[in-house]
Amino acid sequence: VQLQASGGGLVQAGDSLRVSCAASGRTFSRYSVGWFRQAPGKEREFVAVNNYSGGYTYYADSVKGRFTISRDNAKNTVYLQMNSLKPEDTAVYYCARYYSGNYYYTTSYKFWGQGTQVTVSS
Repeated sequence: VQLQASGGGLVQAGDSLRVSCAASGRTFSRYSVGWFRQAPGKEREFVAVNNYSGGYTYYADSVKGRFTISRDNAKNTVYLQMNSLKPEDTAVYYCARYYSGNYYYTTSYKFWGQGTQVTVSS
């Protein structure tokens, strides 16, 4: 399994951006995928997770109401739509396959993809 995040960029506060996570392999539809982010000098933190069927999602409080995670199993892709972006959303965004345990912990995930940089200017 390989995951690759893309779609990051430089935007202004209040703008929207959608980042994507493309997965290889035939079993994509059978596992959940989460998004995390890491700002300079900070720990990697949970952003959102979407279960394999898209039946439920969880969000960090800091992004709830602004970000939406979704998936297209036919395209082996998970999306993170980010609206009303704030400077504090600036970070490298990573996607990873959920394995087991608490959704909010990085240790519950495997097969981390390379991140994509999102920069929000004020």
